[in-house]
Parts: sequence; C-alpha cells; structure tokens
Amino acid sequence: MDFPISIKGVLIIDDKALLLKNERDEWDLPGGRIELGETPENCLIREFQEEVSVNIVVKQIIDSYLFEVIPDKHVFIVTYGCQLNGDFSPKISDEHQEFDLHPIHHLEQINIPFGYARSIKNWAKINPVLFKH
Repeated sequence: MDFPISIKGVLIIDDKALLLKNERDEWDLPGGRIELGETPENCLIREFQEEVSVNIVVKQIIDSYLFEVIPDKHVFIVTYGCQLNGDFSPKISDEHQEFDLHPIHHLEQINIPFGYARSIKNWAKINPVLFKH
C-alpha cells in the first residue's frame, strides 16, 4: 500500500506554535505534499509562503510517522523545525479557515493531532533559544 508524504513545519514564536485550522476543524501545522523533484526543505519554504505568506528557514527534522487522517486514509508525516526569516505578518490562504499562535503548554486543550503536538513540544525542547521573536 502506498501513502502520500506530507512535509510539515513547526514554527514557534514567543513560546507559541503557528497553527492553521483545517476543514475538519482541527489545528494543523503548515506544510503539505512534496512535489516531484522538490526537497523537503523547499517544500516547506513554498508551503509556508502559499499558506500564510511567511518566510522561514528550515533547521532540522523532528519526527516522522504514519498518520490516519480519517478512517482508512493514511499519510506519512515528516515534521521539521523551522525558524522565522524576516517579519511575522501572516496572511491566511483559502486552504485553511484561520491561523493562530497557540501556547505550547496549552496544546492538549485544542483539537490537534497527537503527532503534531508531540513535534511541537520536541522542537521546543531541542533549541528553545530560537523561539524568541
């Protein structure tokens, strides 16, 4: 069985994670499917621009896992830690309903897939000095 691959980015600003609300009313990480010939890093740079008009630098891989998006539909998720590159003036695309910066210590209080929350917390532990804006 084949699975699509989705590259997701964790961007933390002032101890808050950038999240996007999707059509399933879940909070999602910016990112998406990697295109043929594209590196994961270039995929994330493109997706952050398309989804929220934010420039980032991709720092390092955090996690990878198979995720069941809806019953019997799986996606292989690869998460990377990112750093803001320039100003933070997000503009949401039509792909998502809204965006927000969520406090890392409140992730269990929102509708977010477990793997995304784990990636956010792991990235915050890896290099907390990156996250002060």
